[in-house]
Amino acid sequence: MKKYILSIIVAIFALCSTNANAQFRYGATAGVSFSDLSFKQDLVGVEKMVGPSVGVVGEMIFPGVGFGIDLGLIYSQRGAKVNLGERLIWSSQGYGNEKTYLHYIEIPLHLRFKYTNLAGFEDYVAPFVFGGPSLSILVADNNIKAYEYASGSLNLTAGFGLELWRRWQISASYSWGMTYALKTTLLDNYSARNYAWDVKLAYFF
Repeated sequence: MKKYILSIIVAIFALCSTNANAQFRYGATAGVSFSDLSFKQDLVGVEKMVGPSVGVVGEMIFPGVGFGIDLGLIYSQRGAKVNLGERLIWSSQGYGNEKTYLHYIEIPLHLRFKYTNLAGFEDYVAPFVFGGPSLSILVADNNIKAYEYASGSLNLTAGFGLELWRRWQISASYSWGMTYALKTTLLDNYSARNYAWDVKLAYFF
């Protein structure tokens, strides 16, 4: 995790130094996530959950080419309903259909391409695509004793969106967990990763 955070800092400074004319701006974002937990084996039923996200985002675009990066500091609620009661190993301890909440601070670092040469039309609508890694740092959970929680997870994200009037952005993205988010305490190597659809609205100052 520390190496990933360091790599983010190095990448930002490297990009800034390559083009002093890069256009940087920041803003606020809020949205909802439709999250899921994918276990290694299909032993119990899992249902998606809906959670909020809110935070600050930054965007740096290099003039004339439309390429750049986006980064942020975003609170996101992930998790799922996990029916531990389907298996005797957990039902005998009183577990049932458990709502599993994972509260993260996410630090994305994504490559972005925005269509900026649309004969003036980009002043009103400009489509964009983005993708890259994000680090999720676990800050809270609902302390279900059947789990052992990871302190954080690494994810890959891909998405698309529209910029409106150069201020508003609406986007949709999908994230794949690359490392486990939690594992059970009673079964060895029975772990789960985060997967989620996110829909967000951002306003840039």
